[in-house]
Amino acid sequence: MKSQILASLISFLAAYILIPFFIKYFKKSGIVTKDVHKKGKSFLPHSLGIPFLLGVSFGLLFYIFVQVYFYSNFKEVSYVFASLSTLFLITLAGFLDDINSSQVKFRGFSEGKEGLKRWQKVLFTFPAALPLMVVMVGESKMSIPFFGEVDFGIFYPLVLVPIGVIGAANMVNMLDGFNGLDVGMGLIYTFSLGIFAWLHGSILAATIFFVSFAALLACFRYNFYPAKILSGDSLTYALGAILAIGAIVGNMEKAVLITSLPFIIQGILKFYSRIKLGYFASDLGILQKDGTIKCKYDGIYSWTHLAMRFNLKEWQISVFMMLVQVLFSTLAFLV
Repeated sequence: MKSQILASLISFLAAYILIPFFIKYFKKSGIVTKDVHKKGKSFLPHSLGIPFLLGVSFGLLFYIFVQVYFYSNFKEVSYVFASLSTLFLITLAGFLDDINSSQVKFRGFSEGKEGLKRWQKVLFTFPAALPLMVVMVGESKMSIPFFGEVDFGIFYPLVLVPIGVIGAANMVNMLDGFNGLDVGMGLIYTFSLGIFAWLHGSILAATIFFVSFAALLACFRYNFYPAKILSGDSLTYALGAILAIGAIVGNMEKAVLITSLPFIIQGILKFYSRIKLGYFASDLGILQKDGTIKCKYDGIYSWTHLAMRFNLKEWQISVFMMLVQVLFSTLAFLV
């Protein structure tokens, strides 16, 4: 337990120290986008996934150092390095999206930057699954409702693992646009899944989740309202990868799936908007004089649209989504 605590502490300190540097660096490099829910819509640096990635990397590398040199435990080395490789590749894919800082408007509203096309996002996230596929992380046997335990054999690493990584990364990326929303929800599900993994004996998965939680705690200081740096796709992709890695390494796909239900519901709402409106609805709203955010649509095509019905301010919408995540994270323990 001590090594997990120290690894988490290192992850927190590394991210906390590095974030101010990257704020300045991204500003100078022009990696900025409009903070659309503020008066004047000032430009802020984004791509918080880079310091998050480094924080998690330092924490997990320390954990491996302790396991190898103090306990002569080489068993988890390949799994950790495969997980880190996946995390690096997925964050790079998100960063490629973030460095395109062309601002766009749709139907007269500012929608922030123009990113990669949807098919490009899927294509660029596929290589991130390869490290987990190569070392065959995880158990091929899964418990399926109504079918019991099913052994997927080679089908698991070659098909289910890449589907999980690509799906999780793009799933988390569908809910964004408010200061502290992604980081706040991430704090909830990484901590709850860390506890779940620990209680069920999946120590490595618990370590990955706790180290990620610690890095996110540092990110929250700079990302919550009023944010000094925005998440960017590099962070949302990385958080999706953390969910997939934890599920695969810890053989806890069911718990992660239940915990991820807010994002799955978000995906359903998004595709419903595509059918209903002819295009994918935006999560963003319209800033009012009293600081509340008004929905652009009559219908509800996103969790944030539901939150806007209560005349909430930006930070309150983020807290609303954190409470939604608490509900589904608790459900994972009950089921």
